Amino acid sequence: MDIAPVDDESSFDSIPLFVKLVLNRYHQHMDRSSLPQLLNALSRAMQNEQRQAALGAGLLPVQLAILGYLRDANRYSNMPQCLTEYLGLTKGTVSQSLKILEERGWVLRQADESDRRVVRLALSDTGRRVLDSAADDAWQAALRHLPSGDQESLRALLTRLLASWQQERNGKTFGVCRTCRHFRPGEAGHQCGLTGEALSEADSAQICREHSLP
Repeated sequence: MDIAPVDDESSFDSIPLFVKLVLNRYHQHMDRSSLPQLLNALSRAMQNEQRQAALGAGLLPVQLAILGYLRDANRYSNMPQCLTEYLGLTKGTVSQSLKILEERGWVLRQADESDRRVVRLALSDTGRRVLDSAADDAWQAALRHLPSGDQESLRALLTRLLASWQQERNGKTFGVCRTCRHFRPGEAGHQCGLTGEALSEADSAQICREHSLP
């Protein structure tokens, strides 16, 4: 993906700061064969923005990541061990962060109805409001500089790139349910081909630990 330089000074002034940093570093230090460096620069810029958003909401970045995961995870993936796998952090770090979030009443812990040995995690209403208050406005502002068609193409390409990277390293994909090879769409309702359970339209948009590439 080529990034065209911004020649018009007034247009450049309207671009969010972190996008300017990525553009400048790209044109000064990178060429067309430097996709990893470009992705790394974008990742650092986004992480910095997310860190600032987390701090603004009274959160540490890892706590914000946990709240975001629990909002998006489906019923097969809302367990502590799944959260640890998704974040790629140590069990101790995740446990400590969960403890703080539970004490604040932002995360709820309960035993599974069918197997009391299994612990399920969920966002409380307060936790969801805290997460909403930490929205990354800078990222949304940056997206407005890309036409909707480019956004869709970029999303598709990055999804394929991430899936290939995970496949090469035999990692779990944690993909969205409807993109899984076990997903069985239907007009009256969907089904998981792995478990045989019915899936709603909302279920199909959540991320799953058992996700498998088509």
